Amino acid sequence: MLSHWLTEAGLSAEETAPALEGDARADICIVGGGFCGLWTALRLKERDPSLDIAIIEKDECGSGASGRNGGFVLSWWAKFGSLGKFCPSDEAARLARASADAVGEIGRFCAENGIDAHYRGDGWLWAASSEAQDGSWNALVDTLARHQLHPFELWEPETVKQRSGTDRHVAGVYEPTGATVQPALLARGLRRVALARGVRIFERTPMMSLHRGRPPQVVTPRGILTAEKVVIAMNAWSTMLPELQRTILVISSDIVATRPMPDRLAASGWADGMCISDSRTLVNYYRPTMDGRVAFGTGGGRLSFGNRVDDRFNGASPRAREVERYFRQIYPDFGDVPIATSWTGPIDRSLSGLPFFGRLGGRDDLLYGLGFSGNGVGPTAVGGRILASLALGAKDEWSECGLVRDDVGLFPREPVRYFGGRLVVAANRRKERMEDRGRTPGPLTVKLAGLAPAGLVPVKGVDAPATKA
Repeated sequence: MLSHWLTEAGLSAEETAPALEGDARADICIVGGGFCGLWTALRLKERDPSLDIAIIEKDECGSGASGRNGGFVLSWWAKFGSLGKFCPSDEAARLARASADAVGEIGRFCAENGIDAHYRGDGWLWAASSEAQDGSWNALVDTLARHQLHPFELWEPETVKQRSGTDRHVAGVYEPTGATVQPALLARGLRRVALARGVRIFERTPMMSLHRGRPPQVVTPRGILTAEKVVIAMNAWSTMLPELQRTILVISSDIVATRPMPDRLAASGWADGMCISDSRTLVNYYRPTMDGRVAFGTGGGRLSFGNRVDDRFNGASPRAREVERYFRQIYPDFGDVPIATSWTGPIDRSLSGLPFFGRLGGRDDLLYGLGFSGNGVGPTAVGGRILASLALGAKDEWSECGLVRDDVGLFPREPVRYFGGRLVVAANRRKERMEDRGRTPGPLTVKLAGLAPAGLVPVKGVDAPATKA
């Protein structure tokens, strides 16, 4: 079962790109046909149209996390504190501004290239769905203000309730730059533009191994692609490479979608395309679609031993009832609206919640970018600039930014990572269930919950914003 997004954006057989058959060469081979790989190809073509670029994709472009996420197009302003742990404050601000600019750029790119990705620039509400979450943004907003940065609007509680269509939100701050898209349609649109600009795409062509000679070779089931540079842009699937295996935690995120109810959404006050997330570590995130559905997702799902991405990360969500329960809890007035579908997918969660970029083994011809942590729709447009600069050997603000780093932090080895991860996820679920009921979790639960890697937003009492002077 595909996600609703992928089904809606499905390609006909004749539109599918061919698989690689036999041996081939390219200037640059990009492994992965999702947002990161497609934006990297497009950025490279912008800077040097003569480059011969080939993308190989194990399935169809956008069939991975890029085509089945929640469709939030967000900036890094909520992650300013995490950026400040790797960058001076002025560089953190530059990267956050670049990510906010990328949100608008995606909308313009769609308009200029005839991509109907359902882009809606109606902002993002960072909300509290319990009293315990209220003020989760305070430390971050204060840190931003000390640097004369004011990307968020503090809304009165009544405004939050009116604009979000439910009184279960007790507080919130609003970021106007946020947007939403139908992510699979965006991925298909990027693919079409890349092909039109001369990028070769080979679908149903998984990388079986990477031969690290000079030049490097990407080995696929029916051919070998030799390239001067190889860019790894495989999201959670990057864990097949030993150097990257412990840099991320692969964990599922799960989504349900209601049947269309546009009139009821409009009557509730949630009348535009504003996307919303609450302030949990195991975040709830939700938005209306163009046809009047609510797509409601929840993080913190399935872990896999050894970070393997297998078929359990595909198809209908095994947590659909749990996700639906959160939806009914936050939107009780929609209690009679049926759930039409559900799906699941893998998240490449980094310790910092930020992506990271670098060179495999320190080699300039083997590059990678991953760790978008479930917030990649907008930031991959920035990541494409970073990887393009690295691939071209440029010395500029992208190749030398703070996200190009070796000190990404590693998750524990197995079996500690898997079993410890399950304990941490369970502690967070227990903590947040208690907080929903107005109860205070015990110190052991709080301590275990605090071991979770950084999420979509800072969590009250856990994440501490930091910036370098």
